[in-house]
Amino acid sequence: KGIAYKLFLAGALSVCTSCCLFGLPWLATCTACPTDSEESCSTYFKTGNFQRFQCQEGYYNDLASLIFNTNDDAIRNLFRSGTDHEFRYSSIILFFFTSFTLGILSSGVVAPSGLFVPIILIGATYGRLVGKVTGSYGTLNEGLFATLGAASFLGGTMRSTVSLCVIIVELTNDIYLLPLVMLVLLISKSVADSFNINVFDQIVRMKGLPYLEAHADPYMWQLIVSDVVTDPLWTLNGVEKVRHIVHILKTTKHNGFPVIDQPPFSDSPQLFGLVLRAHLLVLLKKKVFSETCALADMDALRKVSSDDFAKSGSGRVDSIEDIHLTEEELELFVDLHPFTNASPYTVVETMSLAKALVLFRQVGLRHMLVVPKSSD
Repeated sequence: KGIAYKLFLAGALSVCTSCCLFGLPWLATCTACPTDSEESCSTYFKTGNFQRFQCQEGYYNDLASLIFNTNDDAIRNLFRSGTDHEFRYSSIILFFFTSFTLGILSSGVVAPSGLFVPIILIGATYGRLVGKVTGSYGTLNEGLFATLGAASFLGGTMRSTVSLCVIIVELTNDIYLLPLVMLVLLISKSVADSFNINVFDQIVRMKGLPYLEAHADPYMWQLIVSDVVTDPLWTLNGVEKVRHIVHILKTTKHNGFPVIDQPPFSDSPQLFGLVLRAHLLVLLKKKVFSETCALADMDALRKVSSDDFAKSGSGRVDSIEDIHLTEEELELFVDLHPFTNASPYTVVETMSLAKALVLFRQVGLRHMLVVPKSSD
């Protein structure tokens, strides 16, 4: 999608969010301020437990008290004990579905928006609702249910355990909640793992980002590397013609290319190393060419420096379409030997696919060359 579509989507969601947040409190009824509260009641758009909104003096709107607070204050209000009668069923249900829907819609827009705090807020609202439903059957306060609800949502979406225990205990400042939080996290994570992966891995897959699992699938142990290699194989000679380099860069999107030495630079064809696409673009841009198919001299190498191969801080990447060469320049040669990684990671073609994947994943490789078992 283009940037215009992304900006339009972000703007549309902003308008929709504003309409929901300013319109939904009108559906809630006013509630009389509690007489035993230590906080000031019936305030206009200030942080706290009670927001007056459209209510008269001495009354507050419980849904507006959740919406017109920061997420931190809303979570704090839901976690608080001794507030079992401050929020109505209808307000809790409306706030839960609104937060849940807007959290899903806004998590993938172009504007940066996290999921951690919204998940805590949604889970706390869900816990409050469960506490209201089960409140008549026990003496536990609804704030405890809100805390456990937030823990369950965090465990089910992020699949963490120990770190979330520490976070929840620090949020509540109550070490006695640790056994209950651990139990809730264990159950929520176990149930969620039986259905799908965590939310962040799902977002990575939905966006089509390259990602490898930490462990190989069982079927990979039955395959070797040569079973998954595909044609065609794009290679470059140690001293290559400019025209061929331009052709490969225009017809492929590969990030690296094997460099093969041919006679007279070697007795037989053999792998010399790996050259990156970005380095080839630098050589073409700086026109590090020679008229003959021979190794480059020092004068040609002085045309480039180490700074030319450094990544741009702005994130802009050079493209082959930005480089313009004449017909005479296309017939020249480039010596790739000084700019080639002569020691790339290589595996033999009979290596187990699972072992190759583990090596690729754990070492953090971008390229891995597959070489034949024989030298024929």
